[in-house]
Amino acid sequence: MDSFDETTLDLTKQLIRANSVSPDDAGCQSLIAQFLADLGFTIEQMPFSDVMNLWATRDSENTGGPVFVFAGHTDVVPPGPLDEWHTDPFEPVIKDDTLYGRGAADMKGSIAAMLTGTQRFLTSTKKHKGTIAFLITSDEEADAINGTVKVAEELERRGTKVTWCVVGEPTSTGQLGDTIKVGRRGSLNAVLTIKGQQGHIAYPDSANNPIHAALQSLADLAVAKWDVGNKYFPPTSFQISNIQGGTGANNVIPGKMRVEFNFRYSTESTRESLQSRTEEILGQYEFEYEIDWSLSGKPFMTEGGELIPAVQSSIRESIGIDTELSTSGGTSDGRFIAPLGAQVVELGPCNRTIHKVNECVSIKELHQLSQIYSAILQKMLGDI
Repeated sequence: MDSFDETTLDLTKQLIRANSVSPDDAGCQSLIAQFLADLGFTIEQMPFSDVMNLWATRDSENTGGPVFVFAGHTDVVPPGPLDEWHTDPFEPVIKDDTLYGRGAADMKGSIAAMLTGTQRFLTSTKKHKGTIAFLITSDEEADAINGTVKVAEELERRGTKVTWCVVGEPTSTGQLGDTIKVGRRGSLNAVLTIKGQQGHIAYPDSANNPIHAALQSLADLAVAKWDVGNKYFPPTSFQISNIQGGTGANNVIPGKMRVEFNFRYSTESTRESLQSRTEEILGQYEFEYEIDWSLSGKPFMTEGGELIPAVQSSIRESIGIDTELSTSGGTSDGRFIAPLGAQVVELGPCNRTIHKVNECVSIKELHQLSQIYSAILQKMLGDI
């Protein structure tokens, strides 16, 4: 273990000790900012509402040039049942070369590796091209309305272009580097309210049951083929997440039913096309309804460019494996950064314990991740 490895482990442990359940940063960004300031970064805090955001930049001696961003989040999901944890979720514990604690894999370990990967790069490189930047938020796991999206809007207002971005999401499955994300599906949510007329269950003729009225339309939505996907994305999926109806009494026909559903959609569909077809299906039936739509993020895809090959070769050279390109899984903050013109790749540790009790990360893989991040920087912004 070299000094960079020791620093990576120490930083991860310090970050885990911060009880930063979203959107509370709990001091993580102060630690990150101090580390980056010591490396010559200019630090800018960008708070929005109750969310802390950090934008840190280090320019080359020559102004202009490409902008390389490391993006991540300091917030974590709640620990869940404490009695199911083997250790205190906010007290880092090492056992069998594995570090346990909430955020170890998602994604405080990645942030620590980004910091020391940058330190490695700057130690070995006399002069670099362009700008190295960090975009860190405490609003990724929950609402994601005052975090990266707001920083991206401010950067766009300033005319700041991002050339390349590596997001530290835990993308690996069996071992570090076996999978990277090069895009993500879009996410479109809807709340559908079907209106009926409440009444006594013994007198259905004087009431209007919204559950009965809507069942066939929901079945139609569930079996509809929205698109066939493409070589990068699977077909768009429709899933109902919640259904609420009734008063709780067994002798009352409800007056309304509420249904929540979600589309995870490919680049073959758009928000507009999905909304239009949904309402076309609902319109085939005779019931009154209201529907409220909310977009969590559009699909994005990095196709071509220099970043993907650089990440692939850095993984291969550092740990000797080939990596799979994927667009599977949920959304990420990459959806807010891609519209700035950036090539976006997500690379982080194994995700098998994320959001679970006893979340953990391999210490060996943390050290390897720092080396990979450094190698990527070398390929993109190396000696001039």
